[in-house]
Amino acid sequence: MVQSPMLSCPLKQTNEIDWVQPLKDYIRQTYGEDPERYAQECATLNRLRQDMRGAGKDSATGRDLLYRYYGQLELLDLRFPVDENHIKISFTWYSSRPYMPGIFNPLPMLTIEFSKFRYDAFTHKSTAQYSLAYEKASIIFNISAVLSCHAADQNRAEDTGLKTAYHSFQASAGMFTYINENFLHAPSTDLNRDTVKSLIHITLAQAQEVFLEKQVADGKKPGFLAKLAGQAAYLYSQAGETMQDFVGKNVFDKTWSVVVQAKTAHMGSVASYFQAIADSESGSHGIAIARLQLADKQSATAISCAKGFPSSPPAASNLTAESGNALMDLIKHHHANVQAQLTSMTKDNDYIYHEPVPNEAGLSAVAKLPAAKAIPVSELYQGQDIQRIIGPDIFQKLVPMAITESASLYDEEKAKLIRAETEKVETANGEMAASLDYLKLPGSLNILKGGMDQEMTVDEEFRRWCSELGGHKPFKKALDDLQDRKAEVQTALDGCSKQLDLEESVCEKMRSKYGGDWSQQPSGRLNTTLRGDVRAYRDTITEASASDTQLSATFRQYEGDFEQMRSAGETDEADVLFQQAMIKAGSKHSKGKNGVSSPAEGSLLDDVNDEGIMSVSDQINKVEEILKKLNLVKRERAQVLKDLKEKVHNDDISNVLILNKKSIAGQEKQLFEAELEKFRPHQNRLLQANHKQSSLMKELTKIYADLLQDKRVQSEQSKYEGITRQRNSVMARYKKIYEAYNGLSSGIVQARNFYKEMGENVDSLRKNVETFISNRRSEGAQLLSQIERDKASGVSEQEDREREKLRQLMERLSTEPKPSSTSPSTGSAVAPPAPSKIKCPPRYPPTMPGAPPPGVPLSHSPAPYGQYMGGTPGYMPGQPFQQGAAAPLSEGYNPMAYPYQTPVSPPPNQQFFSPTPTPYSGYTSASPAPSATAATPQSHYMTPPGLYPSSTSTTSTTA
Repeated sequence: MVQSPMLSCPLKQTNEIDWVQPLKDYIRQTYGEDPERYAQECATLNRLRQDMRGAGKDSATGRDLLYRYYGQLELLDLRFPVDENHIKISFTWYSSRPYMPGIFNPLPMLTIEFSKFRYDAFTHKSTAQYSLAYEKASIIFNISAVLSCHAADQNRAEDTGLKTAYHSFQASAGMFTYINENFLHAPSTDLNRDTVKSLIHITLAQAQEVFLEKQVADGKKPGFLAKLAGQAAYLYSQAGETMQDFVGKNVFDKTWSVVVQAKTAHMGSVASYFQAIADSESGSHGIAIARLQLADKQSATAISCAKGFPSSPPAASNLTAESGNALMDLIKHHHANVQAQLTSMTKDNDYIYHEPVPNEAGLSAVAKLPAAKAIPVSELYQGQDIQRIIGPDIFQKLVPMAITESASLYDEEKAKLIRAETEKVETANGEMAASLDYLKLPGSLNILKGGMDQEMTVDEEFRRWCSELGGHKPFKKALDDLQDRKAEVQTALDGCSKQLDLEESVCEKMRSKYGGDWSQQPSGRLNTTLRGDVRAYRDTITEASASDTQLSATFRQYEGDFEQMRSAGETDEADVLFQQAMIKAGSKHSKGKNGVSSPAEGSLLDDVNDEGIMSVSDQINKVEEILKKLNLVKRERAQVLKDLKEKVHNDDISNVLILNKKSIAGQEKQLFEAELEKFRPHQNRLLQANHKQSSLMKELTKIYADLLQDKRVQSEQSKYEGITRQRNSVMARYKKIYEAYNGLSSGIVQARNFYKEMGENVDSLRKNVETFISNRRSEGAQLLSQIERDKASGVSEQEDREREKLRQLMERLSTEPKPSSTSPSTGSAVAPPAPSKIKCPPRYPPTMPGAPPPGVPLSHSPAPYGQYMGGTPGYMPGQPFQQGAAAPLSEGYNPMAYPYQTPVSPPPNQQFFSPTPTPYSGYTSASPAPSATAATPQSHYMTPPGLYPSSTSTTSTTA
């Protein structure tokens, strides 16, 4: 199977520059040392950049060359300020597309100070910069691009290639993430935050897709695969959203947009497909079908998007024409699987499960499970010696490595501080949530504030049920139509049986008349299959009648309820019906025995306390006020933590370490503590917020406990619980009615389809019966013709023998000589008498019993199969007779009009009669199947498969 094409980022290219002279000049001017002492170091750095320019785009070696140069730039940045105010060096970067003459023609770098031009990787516009940060960002961009190219070039059919692709895509996303987090002011479009964010989404989505491929190959559970595909679809959709504006601005190639959109729809279809299989395995067959329908729709969208793939994609897209074909083949293969599964599940549901299929809006979203994450730069070479790849610090003699080590230690101290403060905030948030959940706040306040009135309003789901029943026609006519269709099928079956009986009776009468000369096989041996089909269809109809009875019983049971809900839906009075149901359930909670509101049943908010104690209304307001304060504390704490993280992230003391490298020797800890004090105000604000939360929670617990002790509050809670139970009871009752309505509607549709298909199959059986009878009729006519010819042949042979005897007698009489005479009576031999046709009594009667007397014309005599010969055409004038056939005696039935053929039934060219159909078995039937093979239990109103197969069927008849 072809593998899914993957996108890979194009590399930025750069011109050759000279590091040597600018660095020597800076060393001489700033450090006051002899620059020739560092000639080798400068040449080494220059060579690293040359090697980086020739790095391959799809190999691990190219990645290492880029990372080695980047690592040395990081170390160089601690010692040499490369910017427009110090060391001015131009790094010319441009895209991997062919050079366009006349647009830009860089000049050689001859001096320390010159403009730095770079071409954007996507828009190809030059940018003038003097910052080393842009050089580092471009290197990291190329590392990410190389990783993506290396991943896309892997053969994922092999386990090693699949793992490499999975790791490389994640590593590429990690490098792009590093660009967004550390290079905030992008001078070019390719390093823009939104551009890089799109690349992050693409690489992570492709890593997720690769992981999904592995799990599919390993045969993991459908539910797990659905979550993986759902996350991949989400990532592709995120990439598509961020790319949309850039495609219009010609930043990203349109081919990328086509691939991303197609994969978004395709991964969504894959997620729906596997979730449907999981739902089916768990018994949710209706939901599974709905998900497959959604998957089919998504696959169609993916195919439509994939058609936009150009036949000759641009070279900069890193895609080929085969990529488009592979993408289309992949999507179409999945689409075919979806359609096959949908057909199978729909058939099973129609005939077995009968579950309703929800619409697309009613489906829950497929859960997402991230399996790919951006690998940080620090973990790019996890398990490897990073120092071996970067190499020793080139300018270690100029700047001590201890500075770098100290900076790393400080970063770890900052990380510890952030982790500690984050843990405290999360703990405080968890404590607040647990306490409020225990007190059932703020939800329980609605009860005390009159929320019970809302429980009397109509449920939206109930309103929807009534609306659906409102547009439905009564079931009675549909049930009557089913009975009419069943009667038609039974009448057709009766007709088939009568025709077979009549044919068998005529055959046996002819056998009785002609005895052994009637060699036609008995009908009872040949019509066994047809009679078995008739019996099987009768049994199927009988069993289907049980379902008809069940549908009628369901209709009678809920007829009144259906009418109520239908009327409420048509008149938009679902709320009235719901209120009546609640009243019947005993939910009239605020009335006394005489129907007047009792004074003691007033609202709690209207309560007035004369004893100087806080009223219920005041206590509720106090609780709400404390809840607002708690939410405010939580928001302020989150904002403080966010500010702290941002400040820590932007903190860099490298310059401090370099400037104080001699004074801090052995005292790094004290320096770190002093530097960390700048974050103390944020830490104190977080601590105060936690203390304030504890105080508010204590106050809230006390006030709410006092509120719950009020007897009227307890009474209201008890009433609310009672109303809730009554509401649940009403909803449960009408849900059962609604489910019965759905079941009845579905059952009638299935019954209608069943009787329609049964009618078609019985009609096919009728045609087979007619064909069988016609063949038997032709065979009988040929046999009767042969019998008549045999009779005529016997008479002719007897006449020949008599003629031969007369000739021999005349020869003996003429052996003696006679005197010649001119008289004709004496001079010539006696002429023999003309032979006459001696008609002997025939062995077989020439006509059927009951034939008319000899004087009646033969054309009016009844044919032997006169009872059912109407379908056999007679001789038509102008048609030549077949060789060996006698001329027709009339325009009706004439056995001699047929050439002789060996009797056979049925004819070889006749379509085989069908095997005995599988009986309908919607409910488990104890009756055996009419055919030799065991019938598979099937749903009611399911037409048995293969009732009348095509001529390729293997059914045989008894010879």
